[in-house]
Amino acid sequence: MGRILAIDYGHKRVGLAVTDPLQMIATPLETIHSQDLLTYVKTLHAREPLSALVIGMPKTLLNEATDSTSAVVGVVRRLRKDFPELPVHEIDERYTSRMAHAAMLAGGLSKKDRRDKAMVDKVSATLILQSFLESR
Repeated sequence: MGRILAIDYGHKRVGLAVTDPLQMIATPLETIHSQDLLTYVKTLHAREPLSALVIGMPKTLLNEATDSTSAVVGVVRRLRKDFPELPVHEIDERYTSRMAHAAMLAGGLSKKDRRDKAMVDKVSATLILQSFLESR
């Protein structure tokens, strides 16, 4: 059974999280530049085969598209084209940034670390992945 990779896509940065090989635990992986996403996924998939991709789909509180939605839809299309063997699941990410801040606060991270947007993106990707795992 391969790992599942979660993607919290942003125009500048992409937060990544991955499961353990048994697909039970979501763990933050890293934050990369958005331009490097496809290369990163190809390298990771070649090194350690993935079984699925999960990407956060941005929506407003009224379940409407945001400014970022079209960019994420484009990334989803590209992932499906470049990795036809991998299912790509879209997960609602409406509250992940707020939940990430709360989780970081509860985890005892300093104010400086909580302001680190790269850290927030990684934690958000982890929450997206955990949500997906719990929904199965």
